Amino acid sequence: MRTKRVLTIGCVIAFAMVVTISGCKKAVAFRTEDGQASSDTRTAQGENDAAVSDINDVVSNQPLLHGRTDGTKSTNGVLGNICGLTVDTTGSYHGTIKLNYDGTTCSNRTRTGSIRLTIVDYASGKRWKQAGCIMKVEYLAYKVTRASDSKSVRLDGVQYITNISGGTWFELLFLGQTNLVHSVTGDNLSVTFDDNLTATYNIYRKFTYTWNSTSYVLTCVGEGIGSSNGLTNLENYGKTRHGDDFTSQVLTPVVWNTTCGAWAPIKGEVDIKVASKDFTLNCLFGVDASGNPVNVGANQCPYGWKIKWTYKNKTKDKVLVYW
Repeated sequence: MRTKRVLTIGCVIAFAMVVTISGCKKAVAFRTEDGQASSDTRTAQGENDAAVSDINDVVSNQPLLHGRTDGTKSTNGVLGNICGLTVDTTGSYHGTIKLNYDGTTCSNRTRTGSIRLTIVDYASGKRWKQAGCIMKVEYLAYKVTRASDSKSVRLDGVQYITNISGGTWFELLFLGQTNLVHSVTGDNLSVTFDDNLTATYNIYRKFTYTWNSTSYVLTCVGEGIGSSNGLTNLENYGKTRHGDDFTSQVLTPVVWNTTCGAWAPIKGEVDIKVASKDFTLNCLFGVDASGNPVNVGANQCPYGWKIKWTYKNKTKDKVLVYW
């Protein structure tokens, strides 16, 4: 009887020690959290959005891919020449072009590498202005470096853009189309950061573009359309640069415009959950330097975005600048 009692007490003590150690680890993780997973996701997706913006701009002004019959184009994009970008149209008669970035620094961003675009089923008559048209996007060592601190992100892999609504930026800007709706999907996009660690992202998003002909500002609203492990409205999920599973769930659509750039959303909210952590990273975009939401005008931009995380009854936050 005495032996049994000793064993029982020993088990209780061991269990208490495990719980205590586990609780301490969780508390330490909360105190030392730096928001890196959310920062990585925002950086990669912002640059992915910027690349998709270039893609739409350029393809809308390439008659053979767009589907226009006049065959005219004056610049590499309908909004004008894109800084540091040249377009190789050698394969345009087969539905393929290549965007090459020459390393010019523009708006604190230096871009190198290439993006190859191919209209799926081009030989069968598919053109980008048609509803349901799909474009294959291949990122070939596409790298963006922030000039102010040399932080970088490199994209390699394949995505697909589907023209849900029909029409292009050309119709939106010049022919009065109300909006454009596209989806951007792709698995296992390789994202390498400046420390040479690589994350794997599965990006599933829907974009709605509108054009203000008075302010000459194009606005994009991004929603999450992916699902994983019972979660819906995911814009991204996969593995962080440290190999942890994560999800990024859109709570409020993420909005950006051509005034501030795709890498600097003016509003939106997402929750990022890393499997190894017992708290969620809540990301609020479009805030001032104190972390308060701001309503920006046509020619104004917010300071940055705020990350907030809570464990038990404690909450911490961090404000990050976009530039």
